[in-house]
Amino acid sequence: MTTSSLSALTATFALGLMFAAVEPVSANTGEANLESCLGGIAGQAVSRGVPQTAVDQALASVRPLPRVLELENRQPEFTLSFGRYLERLVTEERVEQGRVMLSRHGSLLQQISVQYQVQSRFLVAFWALETNFGQNLGSFRTLDALATLACQGRRKDFFSTQLVEALQLVGRGEVTADAMVGSWAGALGNMQFIPSTYQAYAVDHDGDGKRDLWGSLPDAFASAANYLSQLGWNDEQTWGREVRLPANFDWHLVSIETKPETRKSLAEWSRLGVTKADGSPLPRVDIEGAVITPAGHRGPAFMVYGNYTRILDWNRSILYAVAIGHLSDRLIGKPGLARQIEPTHGRLSLGEVEEIQTRLGILGFGAGNPDGRIGPLTRAAIRRFQQAKGLPADGFADQMLLRALRESTQG
Repeated sequence: MTTSSLSALTATFALGLMFAAVEPVSANTGEANLESCLGGIAGQAVSRGVPQTAVDQALASVRPLPRVLELENRQPEFTLSFGRYLERLVTEERVEQGRVMLSRHGSLLQQISVQYQVQSRFLVAFWALETNFGQNLGSFRTLDALATLACQGRRKDFFSTQLVEALQLVGRGEVTADAMVGSWAGALGNMQFIPSTYQAYAVDHDGDGKRDLWGSLPDAFASAANYLSQLGWNDEQTWGREVRLPANFDWHLVSIETKPETRKSLAEWSRLGVTKADGSPLPRVDIEGAVITPAGHRGPAFMVYGNYTRILDWNRSILYAVAIGHLSDRLIGKPGLARQIEPTHGRLSLGEVEEIQTRLGILGFGAGNPDGRIGPLTRAAIRRFQQAKGLPADGFADQMLLRALRESTQG
């Protein structure tokens, strides 16, 4: 980026970021930091082959979007309980609409399903959760959102990379800077691909010479199928199923990491007393599965297979992965969950999660720096605390856990 164009940009961009900053900064500091940030990103884009003039033109009109910083900390995967999340995302209305879409686009979906070996119902489920069947493609100017997150967000390195990838798309003429509109996090088109995923996996299925994830459903469906296929999707298996656990189940066998860490054959799980949700035996097939309990031991349990992990490769949220799987089941007539749970079960405020992390630290269970987010370190610390107290070691944080921690740290 040239000095003159960068200076003109920083004067406007720095002002917006000052109002969004966690700590006050002077105007000079804000502009200097921003010039360094966007200058470095511009240099990376040029080194990746984007013409200097294209970078200058694309970044010259960038404006800060403080709203995206608010949304970054309010993602539903972090703020909603499992029950509320499923209640909002897998509604009866969405199930019915999904069945309509599965039928309406049946011929196209079947052709893509055969070509990429990904079942049609999963493609429609992703479409539903990502953009409500294309009804909400996002309204944020992508370069603005990514620049804001790259220079001021929590994951600067990640979004800097995505901004460079977006500039590459613009530089190659795949989409203009003004037409590149999507989510607050820079996700694009019907399937909400981030720019790096767009670059690596988007395909031109309709043969018009361009990869268009906004206006072409053939391109959008085929791109999603190509992505899942490249991740290792197996169309001979489903994602998982709801199961029933025996009363004497060893809770240490429940996988609490984002990617399941305890896998066994279905025959082994059967010997441990695990059955289908209706009490009938698990299928007699030679595959491995893992048990997860997204709402803890008081909620439904699921046996998940390899395709569940592929969904997590798309979005690293257990709640999202289960919602995709459950919706895909409902689209082909399978019933709702056998074990229901109150939508608010497990709901904790940011402050309560921080308190849990703090009290775990006081007790020596090493939950890391209190940040209000339940991640792998916190779940592992919870499990160790539960084990020490003789509680079901499901690694789940709820009000019961908080009460137990308060009792253990009194005085």
